[in-house]
Amino acid sequence: MFVPGMDSAREAGGGVAGTVLMRWTRLVPMSPMEGCPTVFQAICSITPGYHQYKFLVDGEWKHDEHQPCSTSEYGLVNTVLFPGEANYNPVVGPEMALGSGMELDNETFRRVVHVSDGTASDVVPRISEADLQVSRHHISVFLSTHTAYELFPKSGKVLALDVDLPVKQAFHILYEQGIPMAPLWDFSKGQFVGMLSALDFILILREIGNHGSNLTEEELDTHTISAWKEGKAYLNRQIDGHGRALSRRLIHAGPYDNLKVVALRILQNEVATIPIIHSSSEDGSFPQLLHLASLSGILKCICRYFRHCSGTLPILQLPICTIPVGTWVPKIGESNRRPLAMLRPSASLSSALNLLIQAQVSSIPIVDDNDSLLDIYCRSDITALAKDRVYTHININEMTIHQALQLGQDSYSLYERLNQRCQMCLRSDTLHKVMERLANPGVRRLIIVEAGSKRVEGIVTLSDIFKFLLG
Repeated sequence: MFVPGMDSAREAGGGVAGTVLMRWTRLVPMSPMEGCPTVFQAICSITPGYHQYKFLVDGEWKHDEHQPCSTSEYGLVNTVLFPGEANYNPVVGPEMALGSGMELDNETFRRVVHVSDGTASDVVPRISEADLQVSRHHISVFLSTHTAYELFPKSGKVLALDVDLPVKQAFHILYEQGIPMAPLWDFSKGQFVGMLSALDFILILREIGNHGSNLTEEELDTHTISAWKEGKAYLNRQIDGHGRALSRRLIHAGPYDNLKVVALRILQNEVATIPIIHSSSEDGSFPQLLHLASLSGILKCICRYFRHCSGTLPILQLPICTIPVGTWVPKIGESNRRPLAMLRPSASLSSALNLLIQAQVSSIPIVDDNDSLLDIYCRSDITALAKDRVYTHININEMTIHQALQLGQDSYSLYERLNQRCQMCLRSDTLHKVMERLANPGVRRLIIVEAGSKRVEGIVTLSDIFKFLLG
């Protein structure tokens, strides 16, 4: 990649941030990856053989401390690269060091790169059972000794919907408030009785699209949430011996429940959020809705607590491709045995909705013909159809995913939309880095992409992380 002649490179540098030296004669600018603002990249075409390179960051020369390096007689340190071909067998010999004026750190090189059949491949660290058990123990102790109170923000609001509210009005509220779900309050019972989510709207649209449905667009004006929930129970055959609909018990937690209980309750019931409800009465009357707990908030507590003592969690430094977490395309990483669902932007909206339900996933990567990431369709995107009553004059079998994603996003450029909606990471990113990004508000999953091409390699969700951490 680079040959001696550092003076000309320094003259060309000019203090440009985020650049990489090319042949010591010009700087190759590095640009941030879309969706990964902290990851910079530059793509260069080089021949097989021995190369050295260095970074110029904000006017300061830097080498990669995590890669093999060589040191000159003047103490200058460069990073070493050995790209190879199938018929190319690189040789590490003294003539290379002599010709470049550098001394190769062979011990570091052998530890990172293995040369055998003519190809150079990274020796990827593997997970240790001892490290895994130690890390899981420390996380379990932390979660068991901290309560749901620690999830509460200093200030905020929690919205609940009355079960007698018309379904149409309820989904307008969800869209206008920018929330994917809300607890349901039954005034006659004086209790919180359930949740209304984007999945309900998906099921309603599918029911409307069914020609044999008894539910029409006009009836949405008067059809209440309670009536829909009862009808949903009949659709799912959740009825008792007398033919009455069975009411599903509300999954919730109390403010004094520890974080492990809250996390397990979310995972075991396969929900994204549970309400934190408190009642000062023994019979549970006069309940107070305090907060909506999610795995994101719990993960934020974990990251904040272990930020300055990450050494107690040795698994944090492992690349995510080396641990059994997430869903991957074949031959990339360790999969959770579920197929990775992807769709083209020309696919129909109905196919996306069916896939969300049948595959039991909350999002689907939208890719081009090369499987490079274009966008992502999530369950919560369905509430955009409430804008201007779009759902009343569309056919979900004819509307494409691309058209559906345009609703409510026209004010954003493609780059801004991709950065805001499609949070990405690389397979080489550490578990710690992935956890930090997933702990950000509103982020429920990261799309694992190939650097440069953005070809989708997998997806890792909050649920994946917690299932791995809790064992």
